[in-house]
Amino acid sequence: MEAFLISTGVVALAEIGDKTQLLAFLLAARFRKPLPICLGILVATVANHAFAGALGSWITAHVNPLTMRWVLGIGFLAMAIWTLIPDKIDEEVEGGAKLKLGVFGTTVVAFFMAEMGDKTQFATIAMAAQFNAFFAVVAGTTLGMMIANVPAVFLGDKMAGRIPVRLVHAVAALIFALLGVATLIGLGQGLGL
Repeated sequence: MEAFLISTGVVALAEIGDKTQLLAFLLAARFRKPLPICLGILVATVANHAFAGALGSWITAHVNPLTMRWVLGIGFLAMAIWTLIPDKIDEEVEGGAKLKLGVFGTTVVAFFMAEMGDKTQFATIAMAAQFNAFFAVVAGTTLGMMIANVPAVFLGDKMAGRIPVRLVHAVAALIFALLGVATLIGLGQGLGL
């Protein structure tokens, strides 16, 4: 349960102001069809995060625990810094929204591509490795993505100006930093962390 809750919270916070949330705003404004956009986000996120979670689980099985602790600790600290850097929609991601796949298909392709190499994908890899709980982490990170992006689709520009993005990024960065420090000093080793 802990892996699920932490994964949900970290990704929901990290996703605020992320390029995929900006993409959700863009798709909502362009297509004005929230249900296929939300379903597309769900399908793309499950596919992307399942891949990331599988990679994290594979790493756990093949890397010794001390090395894993250092890699994860430094990785979480790097994600803390990365979270503080504002995102924008890449030209290639925005261009992907011009495909003739319909609203659902365009959303799936655009979101999947936007998540490749994104901080939430790396966070999923790291948390799957940290907790060694593939399903709980993938379910949690997927829920976190939906918590951040579904309101973006339904509320669009009305919500964008009201969220203190810097504050949310600071909180997410703090959580990543705390996870990094806790991992490096070995806190929670007896708890399976």
